[in-house]
Amino acid sequence: MAFGGAPSRAQTSATASSPLTLQQAFVQAWERQPEARALAQRRDASQALRQAAQAWTPEPAALEASVRSDRFNARQDARELEFGVAVPLWLPGERRRTQDLADALARGTDAQALLAQWHLAQILRDAWWTLRRDQEELAAADTRWQASQRLSADVARRVKAGELSKADQHQADGAAATAQGEYAQLRAKALASEQSLRALLGVALDAPLQVAEDAEAEPASDAAGLPHPQLQSLQAKSLAAKSAAALARVQSRGNPELTLLQTRERAARGEANSGSVTIGLRFPLGSSDKHRAAIANAGAEQIEAEVAAEREQERLQASVRSARAALSAARTVLATSSERARLAEESRSFFDKSFRLGETDLPTRLRVELEAATAQREQARARIEVHHAIATLRQALGLLPGQP
Repeated sequence: MAFGGAPSRAQTSATASSPLTLQQAFVQAWERQPEARALAQRRDASQALRQAAQAWTPEPAALEASVRSDRFNARQDARELEFGVAVPLWLPGERRRTQDLADALARGTDAQALLAQWHLAQILRDAWWTLRRDQEELAAADTRWQASQRLSADVARRVKAGELSKADQHQADGAAATAQGEYAQLRAKALASEQSLRALLGVALDAPLQVAEDAEAEPASDAAGLPHPQLQSLQAKSLAAKSAAALARVQSRGNPELTLLQTRERAARGEANSGSVTIGLRFPLGSSDKHRAAIANAGAEQIEAEVAAEREQERLQASVRSARAALSAARTVLATSSERARLAEESRSFFDKSFRLGETDLPTRLRVELEAATAQREQARARIEVHHAIATLRQALGLLPGQP
């Protein structure tokens, strides 16, 4: 999932008949980010710095021209014309240090873009799996609502036949109404989650949005060895500060200048013109407090970045351990909830049959129905939580959607 050559939205957007995958959603969301829009310009700026560091002079050459005349005093028609060029020169080691700094800043541009992608992946994964969880719970609530309606219709038929009382009808209708209300609440919750994802992807309200049921693969055990975007950013910052400090140390004074002047002069009217060529070298002496401050600031930034990278490494390792533990716990919850859902479904089948035979009263039948619906809903939530835990682990490892 490189940020350099992302496919266009036309290639990644889901159509009305094709569900949107998480990887496609990530590419589509990244195209909308301000960091993605400005990345090309930042890379152009980095390239310009590299080209400037490879130039023969630290600054462009300057043209010089002057005229001296006695027109306003002696009026002997004496004059002197002088023109030439001044060429700044690199200090010893300055050019190579400048190139190193330009390279470090260019790597920092890519590292910052990768870090922005990593932050976006966190937001997208949370929005994605929140929607998937709400949709699963909504489907479970719909199943309960439909089952309660069928039970209410069965009770109404048996009340009419004189097998059950009017009170039983009220209880069955009340259970169906409760299931309908729960469905309405979960539907509003799922719609709110969908709107959050639409806003992230830039999908209009009247445009179809269907998310795929795919899940991210659990990362390999050696994935922790991959460079984390957070660490890459801090390492790039440290390298840039180190290069800046090295450059500041060689820039102990201003750049020397080589000058080449051509002079044409005439002492008085009627005399012949004479000319001369002057070659000069301007070499500033000594250093300044500004130079010492630049070295100190660059050194401080390097120390801050290096220490921050060490602390971040510790935090990321703890985050990975926590994510692995959460994934293990989520799998345990899924296993137990699946077993509970299986047992609850079997019990519902038993009590449904006994209720039809008149061996079980309605309150017991309603209780068993509620337990089965609750177990199914918890199983659906646990299944999504496992996928979300895998996504959280991949996020902690610094893996973007679509990366192996």
